[in-house]
Amino acid sequence: MSTPAFHFKPHNVGRWIVWGLFAFVLLAAPLLFTSGLSRTMLSQMGIAIIACLSYNMLLGQGGMLSFGHAVYTGLGSYLAIHALNRVAGGGLAIPVSLIPLVGALAGMFFAVLLGFVTTKKAGTPFAMITLGLAELVFAMSLMVPEFFGGEAGINANRVVGKPLLGISFGPQIQVYYLIALYTFAATALMFAFTRTPLGRMLNAVRDNPERVEFIGYSTQRVRYIAFILAGFFAGLAGGLYAVNFEIVTAEVVGAQRSGAYLLFTFLGGATFFFGPIIGAVLMVLAFVLLSEFTKAWLLYLGLVFLFMVMYAPGGIASLVMMNLRVAAFGKLKKLWTAYLALGGTALVLLFGAAAIVEMVYHLQLDAAIGSTLRFLGATLDVKGFDSWFGAVFVALTGLGLFEVARREFRRQWGGVQEEIEHEIKRREAL
Repeated sequence: MSTPAFHFKPHNVGRWIVWGLFAFVLLAAPLLFTSGLSRTMLSQMGIAIIACLSYNMLLGQGGMLSFGHAVYTGLGSYLAIHALNRVAGGGLAIPVSLIPLVGALAGMFFAVLLGFVTTKKAGTPFAMITLGLAELVFAMSLMVPEFFGGEAGINANRVVGKPLLGISFGPQIQVYYLIALYTFAATALMFAFTRTPLGRMLNAVRDNPERVEFIGYSTQRVRYIAFILAGFFAGLAGGLYAVNFEIVTAEVVGAQRSGAYLLFTFLGGATFFFGPIIGAVLMVLAFVLLSEFTKAWLLYLGLVFLFMVMYAPGGIASLVMMNLRVAAFGKLKKLWTAYLALGGTALVLLFGAAAIVEMVYHLQLDAAIGSTLRFLGATLDVKGFDSWFGAVFVALTGLGLFEVARREFRRQWGGVQEEIEHEIKRREAL
């Protein structure tokens, strides 16, 4: 009789710490940022995190470039707000806290309905099909006002029924904690999906679909199941959107919303699980704060996207991971002066370039209110030679200094990488 073999499997302490910190941040954020605007932005960030992570199930994990992800978040919002109105009218007996699940089920239903056709193709055909379906749904939003509410949209009141334990979802902080709870649960479930055999097979379909077919799996079926799951979480984000804003318009199924999911998921880093979380936070900051500071915010956003595609295609998450690798080998202290020079010269370049952009926008759009504008504490005259000369001079000076700093940083970075490779080989030899 053979004795049983026991294996010791230590807990992944680092993972517990990360998830604990994530939960702590969700709990403590509204206590640190107490203004109404801050709590509204935090609520939007939670919704955006779920939406971007669900989109990354397609793009990052499955290699499926979708131009119509807003279809599933938007339709989830519409079904959720209709359900909320039914609850208010007494025709549906479910608590408001479960309304987001109505949106989730709606997103999954439409993913089942549309995904079978969509996932029959991969690559460019898949992207074009999603784009066509997105335009079709957006056109229907204006053609079927009985469901979509026309241009005015559909509004509702989330404060219905008797408060449970004092929770009526009237104050924004109560809505935030509902969103935070769903955000944590959805994030954990989507992370768990990446560790399942289906999640691994989805990665294989992304990397080598021919080999997946060769070993007996249907790539279309794998993509279809992943598409359905992504639609579920997208609909959940849409349901939370309906509860948070209490109004849903045709904009939620528009191409701009789908483009935002794509852009900020890529900026955050589609190849890393936490990348879309970074992208979601940046998306809210850009749409809420940056758009208030300048009319040229879309231009700045496009330039950032362009430079990220050219110089950091892995997104912000890849930059974080590269520097964590350097820090793990104790080499980050050798680069801090190079980082300081790179950041300082980049700020000089951005200051000059942004001054030029702001003057151009003021000259074209706001010339009727005067020729002067305030920019970061400086007064600029769009009709004066000195302002233009100064802005161009600062931009060119910053560009020259940035190029010098970039070359020096590249030299130092290469030396550090060589030292790390030598250290790795030395450890392997031991």
